[in-house]
Amino acid sequence: MTRAAVLLVMAGLLRAQVPAISLAEAQQIAVKNHPRVASAALTAEASKSVINEVRSAYYPALSSNTTAVGTPEHNGVLFAGAVTTSSIFDRVASGLVASQLLTDFGRTKNLERSGKLHSASKDQDVIKTRAQVLVDVTQAYYNALASEAVLKVAQATLDLRRVTLRQVTALAQSSMRSTLDVSFAQVNVSQAELDLVRAQDEVKANHARLSAAMGNDRDQPFTLTDTPLPAELNSDVDALIAQATQQRPDLAALRLEQQALDSTAEAEKDLRNPTITAAAVAGAALIKDDRLPETYSATGVNVSIPILNGGLFKARREEAESRAAAAGKDVQTLALQVARDVQVAWLDANDAFQRLDVTARMVAEANEAERLAEARYDAALGSIVELSQAQLNKASAEIAAATAKYEYLDRRAALDYAMGVLR
Repeated sequence: MTRAAVLLVMAGLLRAQVPAISLAEAQQIAVKNHPRVASAALTAEASKSVINEVRSAYYPALSSNTTAVGTPEHNGVLFAGAVTTSSIFDRVASGLVASQLLTDFGRTKNLERSGKLHSASKDQDVIKTRAQVLVDVTQAYYNALASEAVLKVAQATLDLRRVTLRQVTALAQSSMRSTLDVSFAQVNVSQAELDLVRAQDEVKANHARLSAAMGNDRDQPFTLTDTPLPAELNSDVDALIAQATQQRPDLAALRLEQQALDSTAEAEKDLRNPTITAAAVAGAALIKDDRLPETYSATGVNVSIPILNGGLFKARREEAESRAAAAGKDVQTLALQVARDVQVAWLDANDAFQRLDVTARMVAEANEAERLAEARYDAALGSIVELSQAQLNKASAEIAAATAKYEYLDRRAALDYAMGVLR
């Protein structure tokens, strides 16, 4: 077995050991591994705890207290510096204090609703982050496929120009062509070699970008499987915009956030209402004193009515209402952006789709032109410049055709993201 054959066998074995990965598998890996998705999920989980924080106001609060007081003046009964006074005796007492909110006339309810809506908004942020990761990995996958297609064209072009160089060199040695033709053929081979090196580097770079989009911290070796063309584009752009308005997770998140701010504004309005709380205390004196009872207990109801606070509650209400109104305008702004994104993405995808047919015809025409130029050169009717130009046109047409498909798939992925289809 020759050395070249051994190298080919070894290369085949290496390719066989590299795992193949489909677009769907790359997307699954990205959603599972990418830290952006995990971060969004944890943030959404944290927002759910806010609901429990607000809801805790509905439940009794129970605390334990131990108090020790010592005074050098016994039998004291007065104490300045506080509204409430008590007899000042040496004492140590321990007991429980329980309190229960009876009603705050809807403030806690509105705060709880605001927390639920905010949490739902964060859930939509998780979907939005997943969509961003999916579109990134999808476009990186198509770019990697496109660079591999360009690499194949570059390799085929180099092989063709090497064959031409050998033919022209043989003709020059037979004095049937000039050495100038050989020089032109050598330059063409060198240019093809440079194009091949550039294509190889681009393949490596796109594979590294794909690995990063999948959440890997280093480039992973794998082979890609080709993807068929999707269904034909829907020509009803208005229907696509309407679908995007309903499905875009970022728009849904902003709507929920606006509703949460509306509830917060209602809760701030409720600050003007009274708050009614029940309280109970019970305990025992740890140091006995004939002047003090050994145990104590009491219950009561407290009604807190806000009267004057320097305009604090009014300012908080106005702030909350202004934030809610601003969020409503943000929803309108994003809806306009969504409509624009869908329109632009549809035009880009439609333009790329039309180029599929154009590039296919261009390849056929370039192949025919290259065949005629080669026939004219073999018949000594054409120059090496004419043949070189025909080969260059053929390579350019094949590269355009090879990338047109993946450019269209890339634009379709962008359209799917603009419509909120990727999740």
